[in-house]
Amino acid sequence: MLVTSSYSQFRNNMAASMTARAATRGLGAATSKHLLLNKLKLQRNWLSPKRWLNLQEYQSKKLMQDCGVAVQRFFVADTASEALEAAKRLDAKEIVLKAQILAGGRGKGVFDSGLKGGVHLTKDPAVVGELANKMLGFNLTTKQTPKDGVKVKTVMVAEALDITRETYFAILMDRSCNGPVMVGSPQGGMDIEEVAASTPELIFKEVIDIFEGVQDDQAIRMAANLGFKGPLQRQAADQIKRLYDLFLKVDATQVEVNPLGETPEGQVVCFDAKINFDDNAEFRQKAVFAMDDMTESDPTEMEAAKWDLKYIGLDGNIACFVNGAGLAMATCDIIDLHGGKPANFLDLGGGVKERQVYEAFKLLTADPKVEAILVNIFGGIVNCAIIANGITKACRELELKVPLVVRLEGTNVTEAKRILSESGLPITAADNLDDAAKKAVAAIKK
Repeated sequence: MLVTSSYSQFRNNMAASMTARAATRGLGAATSKHLLLNKLKLQRNWLSPKRWLNLQEYQSKKLMQDCGVAVQRFFVADTASEALEAAKRLDAKEIVLKAQILAGGRGKGVFDSGLKGGVHLTKDPAVVGELANKMLGFNLTTKQTPKDGVKVKTVMVAEALDITRETYFAILMDRSCNGPVMVGSPQGGMDIEEVAASTPELIFKEVIDIFEGVQDDQAIRMAANLGFKGPLQRQAADQIKRLYDLFLKVDATQVEVNPLGETPEGQVVCFDAKINFDDNAEFRQKAVFAMDDMTESDPTEMEAAKWDLKYIGLDGNIACFVNGAGLAMATCDIIDLHGGKPANFLDLGGGVKERQVYEAFKLLTADPKVEAILVNIFGGIVNCAIIANGITKACRELELKVPLVVRLEGTNVTEAKRILSESGLPITAADNLDDAAKKAVAAIKK
């Protein structure tokens, strides 16, 4: 049994994200796993020390629009009066109003103003102003937001288009192919992992030559596999090539369109998209990264990112200080096995320095829920002596008040253990992970 509701959700989201990634890679097997973290509230990449850039829906649509990708006509508004004016300017048969927050499940969300739903359809522009007045400045709570929700500061007012048919299309970097890959399915508008599990034959994959780009025959073949016929096939192929142009232009690691839809009027439109960006390209994508809205980010996560640390908050009382994704999950699980509850975990990554260890302890001890800290380090590229020096410095300068259990193994571990034992500090050493978890849980129960 998992220890907390948030930890359970954390594990479930991990599994869902792995399966989805396997499906988009066209592996045709729902059991294939590829490690991506879909964090409790917002999607994150924790394999990199920096969090992924997250854009609002309207920002992604603007990037697509700038590359000639067909999207719905839309405007953005910060006030109810602006939303009303935007609705009038659209002059559309039907209008969709969407609250802009970095969380899914908006349609089924609830505002603290009493309004239900963060997505509304209407044919009356006047209603847009009334709805926006109940959205802007109010908190919207969904399954992916914190308990108190997220304050809505912006709404998107867009033309509502009917969809005759929905397909799925994505371009992503695939390590097994040493470059970008197109993945598509005629079964769009649903979770791609469900398609992979039930009808893997409906997932189509095209490897893109990184030097040649998407060729006409590839684009046409993918459009045909997506079920587009006649003139729509050529139109869909053109959209596919434009999406690849976007993929290159913004240094994306993934552009996922779900659905890539067909309208009754014979248009191929990208109705919704998720774009993931390569953080290492920030130096040449300053305009894109300047769009990053930090207001919804967890303050502790942001502080951790300043020191190239990855922090994940949970709701137990034992803080986990680790280096590496798998080790973090194993540490949380074994604490659970011995009846404990992880309060969080903080991933050091590889090229760690003493100052990072010190800052990590500051973050962990600032959490009022933390009643003990478990350090679990396996020194491969990490020097255990650096960790030990950082720990002793933090314990002295921060006057650590909670029990501290340390398990170190790997590079320079003998020197590290000597540093800890000669420090004179109340640090409990552990021989292995099982021993460390037992001692951490026991320290809480004293």
